Amino acid sequence: MSRKRKRRQRLPVEPVETRIDSLSPEGRGVSRIDDKVVFVDLALPGERLTFQYTGKTSKYAEGRAVEILEASPDRVAPPCEAFARCGGCSLQHMAHAAQLEHKQAVLFDQLRHVGQVEPQRRLPVVSGPQWGYRHKARLGVRHVRKKGRVLVGFRERGGRYLADMARCEVLHPSVGPHLAAIAEVIDSMEARADIAQIEVAVGDAQTVLVFRNLVTLCEADREKLTALARRLDVTVLLQPGKPDALEPLWPASPEPLYYRLDDFDLRIEFAPTDFTQVNPAINRQMVALALDKLEPRPDEQVLDLFCGLGNFSLALARRSERVTAVEGDLAMVQKARRNAEINAIDNAEFIYADLYSDDIRQAPWLKQRYDKILLDPPRSGALPVLPYLKKMQAKTIVYVSCHPATLARDAGVLVHELGYTLVEAGIMDMFPHTAHVESIAVFSKKSRQSAVGSRQLKT
Repeated sequence: MSRKRKRRQRLPVEPVETRIDSLSPEGRGVSRIDDKVVFVDLALPGERLTFQYTGKTSKYAEGRAVEILEASPDRVAPPCEAFARCGGCSLQHMAHAAQLEHKQAVLFDQLRHVGQVEPQRRLPVVSGPQWGYRHKARLGVRHVRKKGRVLVGFRERGGRYLADMARCEVLHPSVGPHLAAIAEVIDSMEARADIAQIEVAVGDAQTVLVFRNLVTLCEADREKLTALARRLDVTVLLQPGKPDALEPLWPASPEPLYYRLDDFDLRIEFAPTDFTQVNPAINRQMVALALDKLEPRPDEQVLDLFCGLGNFSLALARRSERVTAVEGDLAMVQKARRNAEINAIDNAEFIYADLYSDDIRQAPWLKQRYDKILLDPPRSGALPVLPYLKKMQAKTIVYVSCHPATLARDAGVLVHELGYTLVEAGIMDMFPHTAHVESIAVFSKKSRQSAVGSRQLKT
């Protein structure tokens, strides 16, 4: 029996007029036509516009704004000439203040509807630079035969091809204005079709570009990249193999990348391919805020889960008696230990453990009591480790999140199953002009002794 092929729904050829009701968490306008939800790129709430359908399913449709007939008061002119086609940003057409209001609404709606929790207080927005803020990025490189040249940049909006762009306004100024120049150099190389991507990493003292080369570069190509490095005043590395197999091209012996957390007298070193926060100005404020809310004291034990390079752990070690920091990437654990040595910190223990595995149930660090806990998980959240926190009876938990939906889910567990109170929550503008929402939530639990004292006072 032959399988029946699914029929593709034929899309209307002519633009369709509609009014936008709201904004989705992903930053797309939401409308409804013939009882079907339509997500419209480049649209804002309240606008009347025409749009072109770009896709349809049985449950929803997608489109892109063509002509704005009645503009929202929050609409602004995007400063980036590639905004309409580049998928790197989704909200440049929206005033920054309105972006922040939208992200706050996303966070608190998720907490309310997914976690069924409401914070006692809303934290002020943590904000910083709107442009040139991005210190980490992975740029695609593609030799496009039809265009007869090399493209360097991010993927197209909703597509799999690279956007044709000459510059990027959110990338650090050492790189963002120079995408066309970088593409021109690659286009002149013999290996122009064999450069797959460029990893961008900017520290406090230097910018590093890691060229992923799929073939061994000839001497002429190496000289061209060296000349580019000198002209842009950047460090260039080659990546012919695995992510950590980096070959310095210029200079021959580069200094290590690092960023400082001056509030805690810390220097944190990292490799160009390591995970670090893309926005160091917000990161500095975020670490300070997390410690302010956690309030570690010199006689307290602190647990830091998903610790990475020690971004929070090392600062916590400056304020507490001892920090136990756990990470599921062995290479990151080793680098965190090295960062502890660099900063002469001996009261932080870095442990390798897969925090999503059942194998950690007998881990000694799980059987200890901690006064305070910091969680900074990836997008998937911290759900697998939450049951272990119940016996620890920590007074305060600070949860830093890059995904409101998983934060809301985990907040529901912490409040409804583990007995914590969601005291405060708020957003941090880590990714201006995108729909990504970085947030922080503070949970507290009264100790048994203080709870008894509270009941006695009431009686």
